[in-house]
Amino acid sequence: MRIGIPKEKHYEEKRVALAPAGVNTLVKSGHTVFIETGAGLDSHFTDEEYRQVGANIVYSAEEVYQRADMIVKIAPLTDEEADLLKDEQIIFSFLYLAVNKKSIIEKLLKKKIVAIAYELIEKGDHLPVLQSMSEIAGQLAVQAGERYLGSDHPIGRGILLGGIPGVAPAAVVILGAGVVGFNAARTAYSRGAHVIVLDKDLRRLQRINDLISKSITTVAANEYTIARGVKFADLLIGAVQMKAEKAPHLITEEMVKTMKKGSVIVDVSIDQGGCVETSRPTSISDPIYVMHDVIHYCVPNMPAFVSRSASYGLTNAAIEYILEIADNGLSRALLSDAGLSKGVCTFNGFCSNENIADVYGLEFRRLHIFPTN
Repeated sequence: MRIGIPKEKHYEEKRVALAPAGVNTLVKSGHTVFIETGAGLDSHFTDEEYRQVGANIVYSAEEVYQRADMIVKIAPLTDEEADLLKDEQIIFSFLYLAVNKKSIIEKLLKKKIVAIAYELIEKGDHLPVLQSMSEIAGQLAVQAGERYLGSDHPIGRGILLGGIPGVAPAAVVILGAGVVGFNAARTAYSRGAHVIVLDKDLRRLQRINDLISKSITTVAANEYTIARGVKFADLLIGAVQMKAEKAPHLITEEMVKTMKKGSVIVDVSIDQGGCVETSRPTSISDPIYVMHDVIHYCVPNMPAFVSRSASYGLTNAAIEYILEIADNGLSRALLSDAGLSKGVCTFNGFCSNENIADVYGLEFRRLHIFPTN
């Protein structure tokens, strides 16, 4: 199979879809890889490193898209990238179609693209590709919050996350105990913060107490407990995850108004629209804004801040699925791996994800794959 890796067009997206080790795996398995020149530079992978493992360096995104059977990327599609796709091409990427432009999914359907969303691929009870990025985002959420709790901003509270003897630590309140929340809780606890985690799923809360510490306060999430937690927080981390849906605003603007002046919100759910009503997307170079005297940090592609680690992590998590399709063909791969088929959002001109179809009022058709000889 011919596999294309374009340079990411999304603003300040510094990751690359596959590190050289992943390309090497594909080439050794007999596949051809085309990678756009400079695609790996922001992750400190040179064109020469890719050449050494057998990649073909091409000099435009158009050539990557035209020569490849399957496109592998990271950031959600832009209109420009959707225009470059060929009819019936396969694309692997984080897609978040429920919160992207309607024009994107219309182009995918018109071109009969097989669009496979990394964030929806399942293995057992977890989302393996998304997990790799969520682990990073959870750690970075605490790092970002810790920075702005200091006096780095004019209204920063000047609080040390872990405190010192005789001085209380910061209160870190985390909404959501999934992979992001778990990693945020572990990071904040290791720094000595007073950590409170809220979630509706008591099993997730139990896991935090069992695997991190019973010293972490776990609370069943409802409107009342969320409102109390928001008011108490020095650092509030939104870690709500929804499958192929826009994140609900569990933290209202009225709740935000009750927060202490100079407290910090890190809304990791912003890539799905945000779980805080006052959140709006920011960027790595301009990551914060202030509303109601609360510092908001809402960067949708947080793992791009550590692009090299993130590119390695994504390669490790995604390569088996890319290789599965490349080695066995699309039909056999989807028939043999139900978890991979859960990631398919569009197929043969129809929306194959019910949640996404509902968002846009599209006809939904279940995925029907027929074996090939």
